[in-house]
Amino acid sequence: MSYIDGFVAAVPNDKKQEFLDHSRIAGAVFKRYGALKTVENWGDDVPMGEVTSFPQAVQCKDTETVVFSWVVWPSKDVRDAGWAKIMEDPEMSPDANPMPFDGKRLIFGGFETLLET
Repeated sequence: MSYIDGFVAAVPNDKKQEFLDHSRIAGAVFKRYGALKTVENWGDDVPMGEVTSFPQAVQCKDTETVVFSWVVWPSKDVRDAGWAKIMEDPEMSPDANPMPFDGKRLIFGGFETLLET
């Protein structure tokens, strides 16, 4: 089954287009190194929780929107090899493709797919 990298970030509302531009470049790089697809989602109905929530997890400010993204890989092995190349790719350097959000508040992780329906 596939392997998924998931990401949650808080992006400044006035940097939505910059985020989209950044994501297009990153998506092409990810696919170059084996990703099947990348998906970027701009928060629309993301409530603040009482104990936990997406906004709380990334310390989302009133001037930001929660973004939920994922990358689909054919396997963990392809993902691991791909990430090694992505980290070395000049298009992904902070100078070439800066993140238009606070990377310190980015949440990410790799997930083994258990079920697809």
